[in-house]
Amino acid sequence: MADADLDGIIRQLAKQQNKTLTGAVKARRNHYLGLAAKAKDVSGKARAKALAQAAMEQGLAAAKRLQVAADNAADSYARAMRKAVEIAAGEEAAAAAKTATKTAAKTTAKPETKGAAKKPSGAAAKATSKAKPAPKSAAKPKARKT
Repeated sequence: MADADLDGIIRQLAKQQNKTLTGAVKARRNHYLGLAAKAKDVSGKARAKALAQAAMEQGLAAAKRLQVAADNAADSYARAMRKAVEIAAGEEAAAAAKTATKTAAKTTAKPETKGAAKKPSGAAAKATSKAKPAPKSAAKPKARKT
């Protein structure tokens, strides 16, 4: 069961729950029909039969909603997993293409010459390294009168 997809497990569990719920609904209906059989007056029998019918309708509707919700959850999970697989495959292909372009660029690139990356020398180097500090403000704060 560890290798099974979760959408199948969701559907299987929903099917089991649906059977259990349907069995409980039928038991409740049978209970009301039993009360109808024991009833002494006509109105009591009619009331119990109406309750039995309503219990059956409401119970089956609940079971149907449960089944639909489980099917939707299983479909959503399966769709999300397919999308995740596609995204992972796309990222893997993109990474492979990126490494392929890097290796191709390394093999076709020319090596740099030694003189191309030298630091500037002479007056240009001195001019860039000796920047003047910012001038200090000549104005002094005025003394406060107390």
